Amino acid sequence: MALYTIEPEAGKLHGQFSRELRPVLTIDPGDTVRYRTLDAGWNVTRPTEPDPKKWDIFPDRDRERDGGHALNGPIAIRGAKPGMTLVVQIDVVEPGSWGWNAGVDSWATRNEPDSKDPAEFFLWDIDRVTSTARNQLGQVLPIKPFLGVLGMPPNEDGWHSTGPPRACGGNMDCKELVAGSTLYLPIPVAGALFSAGDGHALQADGEVSGTAIECPMDRVELTFDLRDDLKVETPRANTPAGWVTLGFDPDLNKAYDSAMWAMIDLMSELYGITRLNALSLASLIVEMRVTQRVNGTNGVHALLPHDVLLRSNNEV
Repeated sequence: MALYTIEPEAGKLHGQFSRELRPVLTIDPGDTVRYRTLDAGWNVTRPTEPDPKKWDIFPDRDRERDGGHALNGPIAIRGAKPGMTLVVQIDVVEPGSWGWNAGVDSWATRNEPDSKDPAEFFLWDIDRVTSTARNQLGQVLPIKPFLGVLGMPPNEDGWHSTGPPRACGGNMDCKELVAGSTLYLPIPVAGALFSAGDGHALQADGEVSGTAIECPMDRVELTFDLRDDLKVETPRANTPAGWVTLGFDPDLNKAYDSAMWAMIDLMSELYGITRLNALSLASLIVEMRVTQRVNGTNGVHALLPHDVLLRSNNEV
């Protein structure tokens, strides 16, 4: 199995999803790609303002199409076809030495019309040895790094924003997708055309201000595989915290239903039980969480902790 490297440089970055993008790399199933990524705002050095959207450093960046997250890729996987499942093993996630966050345009700020105060802007020093981040006020938080964007373009013409998450992944902003997780995504286009970026050193469920600790990643390693014996319609992941299913929709209730029913199907597969049995158990052992409400399309994820269901004599 081969190891490839993608650096955040001109010709290997984009700020939109499109099935028309040419892959910067083509790999075989089982291969690993090592990434170094920029933060979501295309910063190559520590910023002094929120999300400044650098243009002059990347002269090939298209102002109309590349206004979204700085994404590495896309990469193509040989043999990937629509209807198959892309398996992404998240092996390593190591943040850079700095990050930032602020209260930008989000669901929270849009619903506070009386607030006239400027958003607080924090710069964070990240220490991988202690797994902490410290801001200019001396506040210290433990980090839990992950990539906010992992996904593929929809099978539709044109250019598509990196903002809203989709069934094929993208800006999911799910804090459970840390190193040691395996992500399963339905493949929408030939070759998969997978892209990654939007490093987060820390984020809580909801991402209520519109940002996490946005940071570059010094090293991310992802191993890719294909499965044609597993059909998924929405993202699912096996994470250190448990199994996760994700649902997305502009309507939060519909996003909730999508994540919940995907978990019911998964529990039926895992335990060999009926969907009604799984539904009854889910009310007791599955956590329903608002992933984020800030990306235009709401995200909800269902979490089934590992080993929460104990068996007696191999029966539920």
